[in-house]
Amino acid sequence: MAKRKGKSSQRIKDWYHRFVSGQEDGGPTASREKLSEQGIKLPPSRLTDDANRPDVGIEDLPKAEGMVIGFFPGGAIVRVGKKEILCGIAKTFRALEGTSALVVGDDVTVAMTRPEHADGSAEDKDRTDGMIFSRRDRRTVLARPQPRSSRRRDAYEGESFEKVVAANMDILLIVVATRKPPLRHGLIDRFLIIAERGDLEPILVINKIDLGGSDKYKKVLTDFQELGLEIFFCSAVTGEGIESLASAISNKRSVLAGPSGVGKSTLINAMIPGAGAVTRTLRAKDKRGRHTTSAVAVYDLPCGGAILDTPGIRELGMNFQAEELPWYFPEFESIAPNCHFNNCTHTHEPQCAVQSAVEEGKISQRRYKSYLRLLESL
Repeated sequence: MAKRKGKSSQRIKDWYHRFVSGQEDGGPTASREKLSEQGIKLPPSRLTDDANRPDVGIEDLPKAEGMVIGFFPGGAIVRVGKKEILCGIAKTFRALEGTSALVVGDDVTVAMTRPEHADGSAEDKDRTDGMIFSRRDRRTVLARPQPRSSRRRDAYEGESFEKVVAANMDILLIVVATRKPPLRHGLIDRFLIIAERGDLEPILVINKIDLGGSDKYKKVLTDFQELGLEIFFCSAVTGEGIESLASAISNKRSVLAGPSGVGKSTLINAMIPGAGAVTRTLRAKDKRGRHTTSAVAVYDLPCGGAILDTPGIRELGMNFQAEELPWYFPEFESIAPNCHFNNCTHTHEPQCAVQSAVEEGKISQRRYKSYLRLLESL
C-alpha cells in the first residue's frame, strides 16, 4: 500500500489548531505567543547544573566562545581556546537568508554540555560537547556567487546564492604560477574585486618560480605593483621566498585562494613543517591542476596566526551591478570625475576621460581590457 503523502504535516496542522483554540496545553487562555516561548529542552542528565529543573533549556547552559574550523555530518568542529570540540547545531540557531549559515572562520557561541556526556557513550546519542547557539557578525568574507538551482529547487530559478568560503580572515593570499598552469591575469583581477568586496587585504603569491617563466609576465606584474599590491615570489620546492611570506602573514588569519595546481597545499607544507597537506601532480593530458583539496582546512602557523587552504577553482563568477564595476578599478578613481557624463561606462561615450587616459598610457591597456571583459560578463 502506497504511503499517504502529507500525513505528518496534517498532524502538525491539526495539533496547531487545537493548541490555539485552547484544547491543549493551557486551556482557553492559550495563545500563539506560547509557540515562541518553547525553548530547546535537553535531558536533565545533559545539564551542568539545576539538573532537576524540568524547564531548563539550552539558554541556561554555560556558554563558551570559539571559532569554527571544520564540519562533520550534522555538526561543526569548534576551537575553544586550545581545545577542539564537536558541536551540534541548536534548533534556535538562525542565520541571514541568502548566504552560508556557518563556514570555517565563523566566531560562534557554544552552549556546553556535561563532560561525562560528551565522550560518545551509549547514553548520549548526540555525542557532542556542545551546541552552537549563535554566530557573531562576520568582519570579513571570502565569498562567490553560486546558482540556487539544484535537484530540490526550481531549475529555472535565476537567483544566486552567496557561497561564503571563509569568514573573519585578515588576508587573502592569491596564489598563481607562471607555468604549469600558466598565469591568468584576468583571474587575479577577479580575486582583487572579491578581496575588496569582502574587506580582505590582498597579497599576490607567485609560486613555482623554480620553473622560470616570470619574465614573460613582467609587464603584467608591473601593472599590479603600480596598484600597490604586495607581491611575493616563492618556490615551495627550493624554499625561496617562503620565510618572507611566512613573516608577512604571522599573527594574522590568512586564506589561500587560486586555481587548482598552483601549489597552495605545497606552500602550506613548506611554511608549516609536518602539516601533511595532501598534494597531487598536474594532469598529464592538459597540464591542468587536479582538485586535491575538497574542503577548507585550517593550519596553525609556527610564528603565530592561522592559514586556511581552500579548494582550487577554474572559474570565478561575479554577482553585483555593472554600474559598481568602476569602483573596483582604483586607477579610474581620480580620472573618472573628468568624464563628460556622470553615468559614463567608459566604453563608448564621447569625451570619456578614462578612455583618453588609456590611449595616453596613464591607465594600463591590459587592465582596461580586463574591465571591458568583466563589464560584458555582468
